[in-house]
Amino acid sequence: MPFMALFFAQEMSKVWAGTFLICTVFISFLVNLIGGYISDRFPRKRVLVLTSFISALMFFMMTISLLPKQNIIWLFAFAYVAYIITSSLGRPAMHAIIIDSTTPENRKEVYALDYWLVNLSMAIGAALGGLLYINHQVELFAMLTFTSISLPIAYKIWLIDEHTNQIEKKHHNVFMDLIQNYKVAFQDRPFVKVVVGSMLIFAAEFTLNSYIGVRLAETFESVHIGDFQVAGVRMLSILNIENMLLVVCFTFLINRFTDRFSKKKVLLSGLIIYSVGYITITSANTWYILILFNFIATIGELIYSPVRNAEQANMIPKNKRGSYSAFSNFSFSGADLIARSTIIIGAFLLPTMMSVYIGILLMIGIFLVYTGFFIKRANR
Repeated sequence: MPFMALFFAQEMSKVWAGTFLICTVFISFLVNLIGGYISDRFPRKRVLVLTSFISALMFFMMTISLLPKQNIIWLFAFAYVAYIITSSLGRPAMHAIIIDSTTPENRKEVYALDYWLVNLSMAIGAALGGLLYINHQVELFAMLTFTSISLPIAYKIWLIDEHTNQIEKKHHNVFMDLIQNYKVAFQDRPFVKVVVGSMLIFAAEFTLNSYIGVRLAETFESVHIGDFQVAGVRMLSILNIENMLLVVCFTFLINRFTDRFSKKKVLLSGLIIYSVGYITITSANTWYILILFNFIATIGELIYSPVRNAEQANMIPKNKRGSYSAFSNFSFSGADLIARSTIIIGAFLLPTMMSVYIGILLMIGIFLVYTGFFIKRANR
């Protein structure tokens, strides 16, 4: 999936790819809000099984569209949009189940494990994509289809959902009922600040597989290690693999180390280290600088991420976990939107100016997250 921006840019054009992917972000956000409402009104396990099964069918359709010599790009694009819709419908249910299954005491540890697993899976996917994307796209999507079809089967057999207290419909008009359901979340100003601030912070990381990936594919000068050539696409894979190795090796070690410090210090120090790394990566084009500052950025993320996730979950009311979780996904949808828009912005700005742009976003994001978590709460 990290190579979608590159795929559409090569099949169509950079502007078309950026515009299309920005549209999918808007679709994802709107559908995600509907998914949050559904997860509070219906059994979450049933929602998750159904949406994951349809997502697997969409991956199968993408695979079919790649079989002819001339890719059926309209079919691929349709299946991709349908996948975005179904996965966005099911995501709030999964997040709500995680919160239902944890307590404030063990939530930081659980989110550290969740962070470890998510990053590990994404990095493995990026590594496989880097190896198979150029010459084995059909095989790559066939593997993706097979993996995806196993998810609803696993959920059906093993997933335990103890949440039985679904909210009742309060309005005859479903649209009004949905709006009323989110009214509380939108009026929670500290939570809104955390969500918007997180969006700006995540945008820096998301540019790695959008603007930075496209830039490396076009301008990175190949490095030869013996007979093995490291071009732009493979350099992007190396950065993702490095991220994976750091996450696998240091997540729990850093989590245990940061337990001895206050949450405020851990959050701020992690965010500052993270910012220094991604501001540099945005414009760097030398292999050792990319690897060094990717290391710095990942360590910063390992420091701040479990604290941010746990503190955000602690802010969510028990009876609104699906809706709040859906609203909090605006952080990812908005960050994805910003990251994909950088493909278009980067076509007109120099890489150094893009670093300045990312730096400004990160400064605003850190301010909003810190004040949302600690300042308003202290005043209350």
